[in-house]
This record gives sequence, structure tokens and C-alpha cells, in this order.
Amino acid sequence: MNIDLSNKIALVTGASGELGRVITRTLASCGADVAIHYHNGKARAEELAREVEASGARAMTVQADVGDGQSVMAMRDAVVATLGHPSIIVNNAVAQYNWTSVLEQAVEDYESQFRSCVLQNVLMAKAFVPGMIARNWGRVIAINTECAMQNFPNQSAYVSGKRGMDGVLRVLAKEIGEHQITVNQVAPGWMISDKYRGTPEEKQPGYSANVPLKRRGYDQDIANAVVFLASDLAAFITGAYIPVSGGNVMPAI
Repeated sequence: MNIDLSNKIALVTGASGELGRVITRTLASCGADVAIHYHNGKARAEELAREVEASGARAMTVQADVGDGQSVMAMRDAVVATLGHPSIIVNNAVAQYNWTSVLEQAVEDYESQFRSCVLQNVLMAKAFVPGMIARNWGRVIAINTECAMQNFPNQSAYVSGKRGMDGVLRVLAKEIGEHQITVNQVAPGWMISDKYRGTPEEKQPGYSANVPLKRRGYDQDIANAVVFLASDLAAFITGAYIPVSGGNVMPAI
């Protein structure tokens, strides 16, 4: 069974990053045209766009601050003018910071995670969901994390942002489902990406020992889940938080 996203337009935020590049390539390999968002990685985004176009899909790059409303709306206008209205959005971008304890974490780090996790999903919905409603079809896919269930020490700023976006997305799924728009989250474990592939750091025995599958997964595993949720195969799945972590976290009923 092949996943066919031909005649679909997708937008991936943080597409120039480690995971974003693989998600973008996989969407394009299934036939989707892709808007490649970046914040600072212009050169990587442009290289990825050339790669996507060489595969036969249309691509464009677009810069935006996903935590700023005017910037997101300008991104929407640019994407619509160049490719058309996206029916698939993948909210993948996240701000980076140094993890430490609640008592030592800077307040600005919590604010940054709120903007990149919660506000990104709010603003992307405001910008792109109306176009999906007009077409009575759409996919909102957000990248969460297994950390949102683990709540380990030093994760508080990251977890606060990711748990906040979970609430927004569950409400959104109920509000727009009647328009045949699904809203789902993919929650990666500690995946292997290009940065560590083939290096000594690829193997993390301490982490893998606690994973039921006894190994780390790959960035491609996340991209596969994304394209499944983007397809008609997942037309009756919405409001889901789906760990792709080898069983490292398991939501319970």
C-alpha cells in the first residue's frame, strides 16, 4: 500500500533542521509539494529545496519566526502566492536552550518554549486552518516529545512548552474535526539523526537498555509516522499523541 500525497501542498516548520529535512524529503517522495520554513538556516533550506525539486516536486523556502503572529501571517501569504494553500502543516520547529533545574532555569527559557511550542501551534492554526476549512480537508501534525510524559529532572522548560501545546491541539481537534481536518501529534524518542549517524555517539546503551525494543530509532521513523498521518490512511485518527519511541513511553487508558 503506497502513500500518495500527489496534488497536496505541505508546509514544514523547522524544515532546515535535522528532523525537518527528513520529514520534508519523505513528504516530497510521496508526491507532495513542500514549503520549507527556516528561521536561521537559509543555506540548508535552499539546498533542501533544490533536492526536492530534483525529485520532481515543487518547493520553496520561507523565513519566519513561528512565535510571532505577523511573521507567521507573512509566511502564509508567501506560501499561498507561490505554491497555493497548504492542506498539510507539520509544526516541527523548536527553540534550543540549555537544560537545567527549575531553580536555575532562566525565566526567559520558559517564555521561549511557550512561544516556540504553544504559540507556534496557535499561530499556525490561525494562519492555515481557515484555508483547510474552505476545502473541507486538512492535516495538522505537530512534533511533541516523549519527554512530555517522562518529566525528568532538568526538562521543565521543554516539558512545559510541549505539554502546553498538547492541550491546545486536543482542543483544536474537537473544534475543527467537522471540516474533515485531523489534528495529531508525533512524539519522538531520542532518535538517531544525521548529526550522530555513524559516530560513536549513535550508540547510547544506557538509554537503549530501558527501551522495550532495546535500540534507538531513526529520524526516518518519525517522518514515516508524519506521512502516514498526512495521508487518507489516517483519515479517522484525530486528537492522538503517538509516541514513536520503541515503547519507551506508553500512554495508558
